[in-house]
Amino acid sequence: MLSTLKNHPFAVEAFLESSLVLTFAIPKDELETLIPKCLELDTFKNKWAFVAVAMVQTKNLRPKGFPNFLGNDLFLIGYRIFVRYTTSQGKRLRGLYILKSETDKNKMAFMGNIFTNYNYSTTDININENEISSEQSKFKIKFDLKEKEAELPINSPFSNWKEARRFAGPLPFTFTYNEKTKAVLIIEGVRQNWKPSPIKIPHYDIDFLNSFGLKKPILANAFIINNIPYYWKKGKIDSWN
Repeated sequence: MLSTLKNHPFAVEAFLESSLVLTFAIPKDELETLIPKCLELDTFKNKWAFVAVAMVQTKNLRPKGFPNFLGNDLFLIGYRIFVRYTTSQGKRLRGLYILKSETDKNKMAFMGNIFTNYNYSTTDININENEISSEQSKFKIKFDLKEKEAELPINSPFSNWKEARRFAGPLPFTFTYNEKTKAVLIIEGVRQNWKPSPIKIPHYDIDFLNSFGLKKPILANAFIINNIPYYWKKGKIDSWN
């Protein structure tokens, strides 16, 4: 019963007041062991794989169709790997594999771990004009909203922002694999007016990325977007052999 509840049993909607996403390039060999065998890494030049760190200020998160006053306002941090999946019908999907999720609200962590496999935990979140940080998670990101024509980060594998945009999460789908049932849970997100803007990141320190023993991840791109209606469809199960 509990495992069924985790399959995202109902649609969820929210208003994303802001979404700041940093994408890190990592040699693909280092990430292959972090994803289930049903998925493949979504790579660039068959060399680089990518981890996205998304920081989202969310308003009125609730089951789809419920009134706004029943929603919750909270902050979310998500750590995701860019992947691809081929369904049992042969359809190729591009999306994200969830490593971990953090939130500043105990209620969200509790409910999220009942109804999803997103691995939620609660942490402190501190936000000011140009910085997001967490003492508990050893997490600090500084950003520059004043620079209108941000350049690509130093050492980015991309040659221009058009290339970088392909790896600016979130993507339409997220995937979870159940080893016991050999099934993949597919969750589709639906968004409007999605026009990310490049942003300069003067400094970042993200302890979670260090926990996997990765060689130095390279900041490949950073985008910000504001005021987006968003909803996630009910999860779908696909058999995988």
